[in-house]
Amino acid sequence: MTINLYAAWIGFLFGGIAGAAGGMFFHDEDWLGGYGSWRRRMMRLGHISFFGIGLLNLSFVLSARALGLENGLRLASALLIVGAFAMPLVCYLSAWKMSFRHLFFIPAASVIAGIGLLLARMMSR
Repeated sequence: MTINLYAAWIGFLFGGIAGAAGGMFFHDEDWLGGYGSWRRRMMRLGHISFFGIGLLNLSFVLSARALGLENGLRLASALLIVGAFAMPLVCYLSAWKMSFRHLFFIPAASVIAGIGLLLARMMSR
């Protein structure tokens, strides 16, 4: 589970970097097709997903430790790591080529399953 703690903070770091990089161009109303364009929306979603799934990983670690559930959560841990890596990747790939949007089921299912496994373990104690 320590890996989820690292994943959380690495996600926060990349979220800051992605925000700073995109922030250099946000003043241009036409950047990436304008504020409401598919590309710009996917870039924003990718940026915020670093923070959002980072918070999920951090919450996972803190919840498991607070409840003494360090054992038996290996799959949930791995699924949340997959989500932390795959969600921003799919967002940025989708910004590049819209056809990558069909891969959103991978990070979404990973995160949902990871949370579900944690909840199941919490309720079975």
